[in-house]
Amino acid sequence: MENRKLRINMYSSADKVDGQGVGSAYKEQVALVSQARDLFDVEVNKPGREADIQHFHTIDPLFFLRMRNKKAVNVAYCHFLPDTVMDGSLKVPGPLRKIVAEYIIRFYNAADHLIVVNPSFIPELEKYGIPRRKIRYIPNYVSHEVFHPLGKEKRDAARREYGIDPDAFVVLGAGQVQTRKGVRDFVETAKRLPHLTFVWAGGFSFGKITDGYEELKEIMDNPPANVIFTGIVPREKMAELYNMTNVLFVPSYNELFPMTILEAANLHVPMVIRDLDLYKEILMGHYMRGDSVEEFTELLHVLSSTPEVYAQYQEESRKISEYYSADHVLSMWKTFYVQAWKYKDHFRS
Repeated sequence: MENRKLRINMYSSADKVDGQGVGSAYKEQVALVSQARDLFDVEVNKPGREADIQHFHTIDPLFFLRMRNKKAVNVAYCHFLPDTVMDGSLKVPGPLRKIVAEYIIRFYNAADHLIVVNPSFIPELEKYGIPRRKIRYIPNYVSHEVFHPLGKEKRDAARREYGIDPDAFVVLGAGQVQTRKGVRDFVETAKRLPHLTFVWAGGFSFGKITDGYEELKEIMDNPPANVIFTGIVPREKMAELYNMTNVLFVPSYNELFPMTILEAANLHVPMVIRDLDLYKEILMGHYMRGDSVEEFTELLHVLSSTPEVYAQYQEESRKISEYYSADHVLSMWKTFYVQAWKYKDHFRS
């Protein structure tokens, strides 16, 4: 590094759309890396500044052009695969699907390094022809300074805001309202547990182009009596929602590493999650898993009626929070950025 700090320019447009996890992950990563002031000078969206490392958090066409700058090491985030975007998230017209898929893979291939937040995506990326040597796993991170227990007073205040009884058992779902998030299963499970209160924090971040928009809009407009849809919630208010929650329920059919899991874990909220292979390595079994409305119903019934089981899974969430600590994840970024710069010619050969 020639005894100087590395200049890192972060590029992202994720914060232009509210209520999406990519934006949350971007803000957390920039804030975390910026703590390493002895190693890095970090700037955001400064195309006029020379940089040693350009880190692209979103796949904008303009960012694709910026990767032509080979003086810098070009790093891209992989938050999704083509199938993730077009199957269950956004409605992409048939003729455009191939073009969109090809663009996403071209963007990833143009980078010197591709960061995944879940190792299960590495073999999938290899199937698209992306060399294994350029793929690196570094997990997401959520700040304990923002997401931590807030106490009973704020818990009760948040419940009053949404008209929830202070003694209710609250099940929280969070994320964009779209097919792949499992919103229909969330609501069907709620119907079978009418004595519990279900809250979905999120809305249509991409409006009518959201997959399943018409059906999901009907559900949101006419929910069961024990289901509340909050609409898009500013991220700074999400800590209040986790604080008023008894369980985080994640029925998604397709994810990478939902920020909601790390956010809730920081408050030691027990979790019921769909049994997807991608969670097995990153969550290490510290959650309750199910694969159908029937199984979700049974798991939530057990958590709401068995204090010793509930306490057990509070402890499991605490373990997730400890593993994905700031020190652990920041050390991975320090090692990666320094090595990426030091061996930049090797990785391009």
